[in-house]
Amino acid sequence: MQEEASAVVPSPKPQQILELESIRKMVEDGQIVIACGGGGVPVVKEEDGYFGTEAIIDKDFASEKLAEELNADYLIILTAVEKVAIFYGTPRQKWLEHMSVREAEFYIEDGQFAPGSMLPKVQAAMDFASSGPERTAMITLLEKAKDGILGKTGTKIHM
Repeated sequence: MQEEASAVVPSPKPQQILELESIRKMVEDGQIVIACGGGGVPVVKEEDGYFGTEAIIDKDFASEKLAEELNADYLIILTAVEKVAIFYGTPRQKWLEHMSVREAEFYIEDGQFAPGSMLPKVQAAMDFASSGPERTAMITLLEKAKDGILGKTGTKIHM
């Protein structure tokens, strides 16, 4: 039996949203815009234009970058759980309603969030909450987004 080689693909944080001005115009025109859902197509700028590169842009960091660039007050990151938890999947599991950026940093250092799962969501939420005054991010389940906006569920991340 031949063993398949697995490839490791880089996952850089997005530096820029190339379609930002088009998205901004649609938002200003009152349109509902769906963007950065898959993270976007990773490109690098060279002398003669932009070229695709082998990478995966994380959708959470792309969404954070877009929200920051659009000067949003609130970022909602939707996931498969209603709230962020520490000690997830153990008898000590605790759901979090609120978390400051400082608390999130502590939990990250403690290894509370799984890489490739909750960790990038929490990091993106922290980046957004830290990017300007009065900014808040929320992580919750798609089906609970409305309840989260109403303050009934979800985990809010703030300075």
